[in-house]
Amino acid sequence: MNRNYSPQELIGFTKKLVGKKVLVFGDIMLDRYLHGDANRISPEAPVPVVHIESKRKLLGGAGNVARNIKSMGGEVTLISMCGKDHAGDILAEMCEELSIDAALLRTSKRKTITKNRIIARHQQILRYDEEDVTPLDPDIHTQVIQTLLGKIPAFDVLVISDYGKGLVSNYFFDALRREIKKQNSGIKLVIDPKTPNYPLYDQAFLLTPNAKETSEASDLPVRTKEEIKTAGIYLKNKLHLNNLLTTLGPQGMVLFDSEGEIWHIPTVAKNVFDVTGAGDTVIAAAALCLAADVPLLPACIIANYAAGIVVGEVGAACVKIEELTKALEQHTTTLISTW
Repeated sequence: MNRNYSPQELIGFTKKLVGKKVLVFGDIMLDRYLHGDANRISPEAPVPVVHIESKRKLLGGAGNVARNIKSMGGEVTLISMCGKDHAGDILAEMCEELSIDAALLRTSKRKTITKNRIIARHQQILRYDEEDVTPLDPDIHTQVIQTLLGKIPAFDVLVISDYGKGLVSNYFFDALRREIKKQNSGIKLVIDPKTPNYPLYDQAFLLTPNAKETSEASDLPVRTKEEIKTAGIYLKNKLHLNNLLTTLGPQGMVLFDSEGEIWHIPTVAKNVFDVTGAGDTVIAAAALCLAADVPLLPACIIANYAAGIVVGEVGAACVKIEELTKALEQHTTTLISTW
């Protein structure tokens, strides 16, 4: 079976995104980028010497999801935590500048997670991270979770951006599911997973792993079409998922939907400079579409276009609604097919 949407249909869906609300919970971090040129090798060690010409700072992790939702016209509330430090001050300032409604619990018991990337001639030369991997303080963890639970009645879609830094845990999911049941909430859980936490994602509305994560979670290879299908079906059934979206890089995406259909969505990326943050963009676009009552298949097609835009830029980029609309205007009759 083949299915295609016209550019007019897809653009019509994106017009519904403006002003729609999404709740985001997860690990926020500060992304620092140092850009320059490298034209010689250090005499001290066999490494390139990078002459830094510019620097920039961006919201990372769950912050990048929120940033993408906002840039695509949505309204977003972000619940997370960071340190009482300079990096945490920067995160709070950037959220305010971007008009992101952010409830960031500040703590002196953990430093803000910071990823520092050195880029030379559009290539990442080195990344070094600053973070505290000690277990979260139970009181702080509870405070963040309670903040989130109080927001649930106002939202139809909750993105859980799990970077494995401690916020997303069994304790968190137990509290979340109790609250959803108590409120009889129909909120859709859309989850960007981290492999060690897969058992926690049972019955999610949508899970968005990449190929590697799908393979790790299913303990099956994903090299061929048949292997991808087998691994996806196994993972969807194992976790009782409503829907599973596996991203495959240059091969596009595969949606395993609630009706038992398997849809292959070919990639639309023309140039790939950097895949940093592409998964954040996919889940942001899909979640915002769901908040706007866009059916899941066209939501994933739109997310595919959004990802195609950001991988053409260096660093964790975000998609503006105008860019997305322009890309969809060029949508061809390439058929979305069932596998």
